[in-house]
Amino acid sequence: MSAPAVETVTFGCRLNMVESEELARAARRAGEADLVIVNTCAVTAESMRQARQAIRRLGRERPEARIVVTGCGATIAPQEFAGMEGVVRVVGNAEKIKGEGVSAGALAASEGTRGFLAVQNGCDHSCTFCVIPQGRGSSRSTAPRDVVARAQELVEAGKREIVLTGVDLTSYGADLGEGWSLGRLARLLLAELPELARLRISSIDCIEADAALLAAMAEEPRLMPHLHLSLQSGDDLILKRMKRRHSRRDAIRFCAELQEKRKDIVFGADFIVGFPTETEEHFSRTLELVEECGLAHLHVFPFSPRPQTPAARMPQVPREIAKERAQRLRALGESMLARHLAAQQGKVLTVLAERGGVARAEDFTLARTPAAVAGEMLRIRVAGHDGRALLVA
Repeated sequence: MSAPAVETVTFGCRLNMVESEELARAARRAGEADLVIVNTCAVTAESMRQARQAIRRLGRERPEARIVVTGCGATIAPQEFAGMEGVVRVVGNAEKIKGEGVSAGALAASEGTRGFLAVQNGCDHSCTFCVIPQGRGSSRSTAPRDVVARAQELVEAGKREIVLTGVDLTSYGADLGEGWSLGRLARLLLAELPELARLRISSIDCIEADAALLAAMAEEPRLMPHLHLSLQSGDDLILKRMKRRHSRRDAIRFCAELQEKRKDIVFGADFIVGFPTETEEHFSRTLELVEECGLAHLHVFPFSPRPQTPAARMPQVPREIAKERAQRLRALGESMLARHLAAQQGKVLTVLAERGGVARAEDFTLARTPAAVAGEMLRIRVAGHDGRALLVA
């Protein structure tokens, strides 16, 4: 079987995934052949290493292919990729988004039964560990009319669920004026697309969540009861050194308020462990925060110093300690997920079937549904769980 004329290899966030699909569409329209677009991530040193490894593998396996490298890694460290075998061009993010199909309003991509809609890009904040503002530039929001138009295209293509995504999603609308915010945008989409079964919000910053979003979460049953929070630490001193804008109390209050408004809501969160100067006492507060907020889905990253960031110049925690703390936090995350899964025993849930014999409940809980057809919305009775997903009666 011949290789596809245009192939993408994507690392990092959902926004990169969306942009990769848009870039591939534009390349196919232009008649490109034997082209591989590698969309890089710069969040960690490991993500950069994986991108270089993938490019070397492509060079060996597809020596005839032309490789274009783009994304945050290519923007921040173009020299790392420019001289690699098979790489014909390195394209920074600023140039990438000017391309045909990538600058035309909201960006859309699909993953089986779910559609992703990128409505915001860039970041105006300066967390001490993060290089994303260097790679993505300042915050920019897509015009609401463009978001609605792309969402309509996804619905017409058969998507039952749309996920809103961005670099700093809760900053949506700040640059548009006229009172636009993420909550108002969600309300607009639900009003304009009555045939859309599910609207989901991806990762957010709790301190930026506007009152309209909280009200929509409480009042709109088609806005799914699941939020993934960018928390990073449970200790106030570490949060201050990270230059985060929320406190421990803010996170706890936010979760409690939403749990009161929407009884079925489930939270996930990102955490960085082993941040410079983090002690065992600091780390213990992160463990406690997971319990206090009732977090069921954790993404845990050992701190990775990024060049040209303030955190890279701070006193570092030994790598082996950071990795050991990551293991402990992940173990707690697994127990929290198991607790959540066990609490679903006997419930009747509505799930959206995906490929591979699995489905997602409204709160994003995974269920094993081997007989279901992708795209099917069905009701299931929970018989148990296997530690990672629900089992159907």
